[in-house]
Amino acid sequence: MIRRGAPALLSAAALVTGGLVFASQSSAFATTQTATHTASPAASTVQTHRLCSQPSKPGYMACQAEVRTDITPQMSLGRHDTPKGFGPSDLQAAYKLPKDGGKDATVAIVDANDDPNAEKDLAAYRSQYGLPECSTSNGCFKKIDQDGGKNYPSPDAGWAGEISLDVDMVSAACPSCKILLVEAKSANMDDLGAAVNQAVKQGAKYVSNSYGGGEEAADTASDDKYFKHPGVAITVSSGDSGYGVEYPAASQYVTAVGGTSLKKDSSTRGYSESVWGTSAGGEGAGSGCSKYDAKPSWQKDNGCAKRTVADVAAVADPATGLAVYDTYQAKGWNVYGGTSASSPFIAGVYALAGAPGSGDVPASYPYGHPDKLNDVTDGSNGSCGNYQCQAGKGYDGPTGLGTPNGVAAFTK
Repeated sequence: MIRRGAPALLSAAALVTGGLVFASQSSAFATTQTATHTASPAASTVQTHRLCSQPSKPGYMACQAEVRTDITPQMSLGRHDTPKGFGPSDLQAAYKLPKDGGKDATVAIVDANDDPNAEKDLAAYRSQYGLPECSTSNGCFKKIDQDGGKNYPSPDAGWAGEISLDVDMVSAACPSCKILLVEAKSANMDDLGAAVNQAVKQGAKYVSNSYGGGEEAADTASDDKYFKHPGVAITVSSGDSGYGVEYPAASQYVTAVGGTSLKKDSSTRGYSESVWGTSAGGEGAGSGCSKYDAKPSWQKDNGCAKRTVADVAAVADPATGLAVYDTYQAKGWNVYGGTSASSPFIAGVYALAGAPGSGDVPASYPYGHPDKLNDVTDGSNGSCGNYQCQAGKGYDGPTGLGTPNGVAAFTK
């Protein structure tokens, strides 16, 4: 199978814009006010690094994670210190999530290559925030290769950071969920797709995929081969390069997850959100109209005859990013972002909502409950001139129908 590479990626010191956040569980983000975001007069710029570079071979995917480079990582914290970035209680408050639920549910994470420190780093994250232990010994954590065994692929520092982000975000959304990490032997779509199938074979009802690449005509065959799993909620990052569609987010069988900037404020909710991105494009959550994938019956927007990306969203802007712990060729605590954060988080929200119907496509669920989501109406990720790149009342491309407001939108 041949696939074009992902859209052009930013340089290692690329600038990403967004607003500052002062979270109850975290200290202030250490950013400098150096520029004005075109979509928000109070925005700032931060420096980030893409963990996965643009694929150099046809058929390969890139992970969608970014790490802040303007913050000094911390391998350990003082007794009274807290990590920078949003932690679990912040996200549970922002999205009105129950603190229990999801018991015995398994959320699978599909990534390429191996993170040798995945379980150890997950333990550090959960211990820091007082979450229940999730280990191999107590049956909560399991790591397998794409064939279901323990012949793990070669380690990779970039994908290891992605894995840390993924398992931490599942933990933040659903502390009682079990976590299944399925490591594909490469970032080729066929290997990643085999890992998705293996996750479902293992019994996972929720599968997160934080990677993407350019669209091509063969995508529809991959849909049926890897992502058509009735009764399983499959989430996919929409991309980190702004307006433009990536695959597999374009698959009609998945929940494509966009991204927002999340700020704490004095509103009744206590938080506000806008699109992660700028009107100049080139960065932020992915969105748009697919060239090849058919429009699912539950999508009713009339400006795109085929599949429109995204469906829902959650925080992804590194400037308002997440606390993550990673020690594989990394230095511990740092602030991460990208739609690699929002996809596993939404998978955890699906798990909190309960098991999908056996014949259902759970991507349809939010469309039956748009009033149960936070509608994001401000910001853009490009200059397409319509809802596919610009937020507005109701459905839009960058944030879909909105962000979680409890779990009612994620069940039938």
